Amino acid sequence: MIDTNTRSGEAGPTPFRSSRYFCVGGKWYFTTREGFDSGPFATRERAEVGLKRFLHVLSMLPPEPRHEMRMH
Repeated sequence: MIDTNTRSGEAGPTPFRSSRYFCVGGKWYFTTREGFDSGPFATRERAEVGLKRFLHVLSMLPPEPRHEMRMH
């Protein structure tokens, strides 16, 4: 699914976006901006919870390790 909505605070053309969730062989996964896929999950809803947990853990890291994760 492609998201073409402009987000709050964005100016200019809308960048390409796609859903963070995908299904392969009946199992659900999420992908991160840092470039890795996580799963499998039994349902999309569980993948959504998994992503929320991942983002929560990421938000607790100091800024330096977050930057290093994005560089790899």
